[in-house]
Amino acid sequence: MPIRMVQMARMIQPIQLVRLSVAWCVIAVAGPAAWAQSHTAAVRPDASFANASVEGRVDALLDRMTLDEKVGQLVLYSNGAPTGPGTGRTDYHDMVRRGEIGGLFNLTTAKEINEFQRLAVKESRLHIPILFGLDVIHGFRTTFPVPLGLASTWNPTLVEEAARVAGHESAAAGVRWTFSPMVDIARDARWGRMIEGAGEDPYLGEQMARAYVRGYQGKDLAAPGSIAACVKHFVGYGAAEGGRDYNTTEISEHTLRQFYLPPFKAAVDEGAASLMSAFSSLNAVPTSANSFTLNQVLRKEWKFRGLVTSDWTSIAELMAHGIANDGATAARRALTAGVEMDMESNLYHLHLAQMVKGGQVPVAVVDEAVRRVLRVKFALGLFDHPLVEEDKEASAMLLPASRELARKAAEESFVLLKNDAVPGYAQLLPLSSPLGKIALIGPLADDAGNMLGSWAGQGRAEDAITLRTALTKQLGADRVLYASGGSIIASSDAEIASAVAAANLADVVVLAVGEDAGSMTAEAGSRAHLDLPGRQEQLLEAVAATGKPVVMVLFSGRPLTLPWAFAHVPAVLEAWFPGLEAGPALVQTLFGEVQPSGRLVVSWPRSVGQEPLYYNALNTGRPALNADLTHPPTDGLEKYLSRYIDEPNSPQFPFGFGLTYSAIQYGDPHLSDSRLSAGKLKTLLSENATSSKSAATATVSAEITNTGAKPADEVVQLYVRLEGTSTAQPVRALKGFQKIHLAPGETRRVSFDLGADTFALWDDQNHYTVEPARVTLWIAPDSAHGNSTRLMLEP
Repeated sequence: MPIRMVQMARMIQPIQLVRLSVAWCVIAVAGPAAWAQSHTAAVRPDASFANASVEGRVDALLDRMTLDEKVGQLVLYSNGAPTGPGTGRTDYHDMVRRGEIGGLFNLTTAKEINEFQRLAVKESRLHIPILFGLDVIHGFRTTFPVPLGLASTWNPTLVEEAARVAGHESAAAGVRWTFSPMVDIARDARWGRMIEGAGEDPYLGEQMARAYVRGYQGKDLAAPGSIAACVKHFVGYGAAEGGRDYNTTEISEHTLRQFYLPPFKAAVDEGAASLMSAFSSLNAVPTSANSFTLNQVLRKEWKFRGLVTSDWTSIAELMAHGIANDGATAARRALTAGVEMDMESNLYHLHLAQMVKGGQVPVAVVDEAVRRVLRVKFALGLFDHPLVEEDKEASAMLLPASRELARKAAEESFVLLKNDAVPGYAQLLPLSSPLGKIALIGPLADDAGNMLGSWAGQGRAEDAITLRTALTKQLGADRVLYASGGSIIASSDAEIASAVAAANLADVVVLAVGEDAGSMTAEAGSRAHLDLPGRQEQLLEAVAATGKPVVMVLFSGRPLTLPWAFAHVPAVLEAWFPGLEAGPALVQTLFGEVQPSGRLVVSWPRSVGQEPLYYNALNTGRPALNADLTHPPTDGLEKYLSRYIDEPNSPQFPFGFGLTYSAIQYGDPHLSDSRLSAGKLKTLLSENATSSKSAATATVSAEITNTGAKPADEVVQLYVRLEGTSTAQPVRALKGFQKIHLAPGETRRVSFDLGADTFALWDDQNHYTVEPARVTLWIAPDSAHGNSTRLMLEP
């Protein structure tokens, strides 16, 4: 069926578009010659899916398999609720009996999963279990903040704990494979899938990627509650031109290695069992047939031995891309490039056996692909414990401790963007006594479904607590004046007038506005305009015109361009889509029982014309560093710079930004050593090639003081700039962060270790190394501020 229909189906039912392809993504099978050598490379000793015991069982089983049974292991289908056109097949039960299906996804209960698994392990010839997957993106039944919100906590430990809860719940339902985490670098807020990742920075992306993998997989994939991670979308998907989903990407090898690949590499080093190839093309080669990324980088360089799956029908889409004129060619190109599992295209099932028999595909390529799928199944313990205990499923869901963790995650995800003084208040937030009535206005004030966000797994709206429910519980119904002001996309004059009337009767207004998570964010949710949808801007301005203090709570899956709001609304809190504990977390934060500690993981644009916008850009030959960009250029000195003539270059809010309810002061950074040997660091770098951080060779520290009257949680950030190197380096690059708690008046010295990885770069020959350089270091509250110091990397 037409690709457009697939896209429409995804928009209609995003929660159920579970793409099993994500989970087994890293099976990458290269071309016949390079293939064999690349698959015998050494692997991380702690990779539980590649130990000697597993390998022996895989080889023994592979020797007994027919060609049709081998091909069957490479086939991944969706079953269950409609998820859009795919194979059109309805004979899955018979195929399972014949050993012709390796994985199924979109099954969500232990009972229905066991039904298929019993057929596989009791009625198929070789009794090979099925791998069951699902899009468990930010929780299974317990719904956490969307991933962009989780990343905004700058708390990898919390993210790991959230992933662990998701894994336990998923495993209890029989789902042992999640198509998560998405670690795409996203520099363009127009791209809807920004909501699914950790933002624009590779270092922060690395930390979050590792946290998700640890959380999902635990220390042993076979242990109860462990599920296989599938890291997506490999690679460069987030750089889609124009921010338009599925679109072309052009990324130089240098930029690919320095910015886009690091989070994937971190996930692989952490032991991720699978990866998923992307929909998009990369430098004119679709990523689901890209031997450079799947074979050269993933297998040969990174020694990955897990599984790679396609995304939904992305192998069939090779024909639309124009590199295959028929399904057989598409299947051959994908398999030989390194995609082990075919999600929903049905092309491996239809063509691979015949192509092996005809000599177009070596049987060794098929064997290696099957070996990678079986490797993960054995590591998960599916051969030993294929069935799930149905009577224990319900008791694993929505545990009190899980809800408490979801609330904590929501609280830490909120980013306070603005908090100005208003008459009677030094700062509008936190709200404090004496307060009379609060007008709660806006289409998202009482929308439980939207609190769950996009790709909410098995989350249910009835599980979510809205801001209205929580605020009413806190203050009593007589003190909360509620008016929706219309819907997200439409409002009548009467609805806006009713909201204004409520505001006039109140002391303070809390205005809950933003996007619709289901139709405006995530996959196929690209937007050319990033303002408030519908008539919400008119609602905002009409309510503000009452003169009452307004707190704007913004729900979105990306930054929104709101110049009027940021100029006129005294307090703005970005809440993303906070999950099922949205209401309690917001009330705790608005009233100061919890301090806001979230920080932006994406640069916030002033206008769409600035996109793509990111802090870690390269300098230009004509930087506008000291020019006044608040007005159009008046002469050649102001004009002939890298600038806009109608908008400042700077973002509305920089990467790393977020306010507290207190005041934080940063002291000057202090270095333990101002001169280091680049040669020594280069040697240390090569000796620690697979570790997340090399040994410290120096430290930099600064005193951080809470000069305010309230406690604060501060995210202290370390940035570095290298100059004099063979390739131009970013004006700043994040290299470390620490989240600390400061009591009023407290001072703490925060130190960062400087290892070889702090100064490493990709040189002009695309080698990862350390070069002599002049280094500037900042210990700062965000990417645009902070005091600096310098050291020299000497030859």
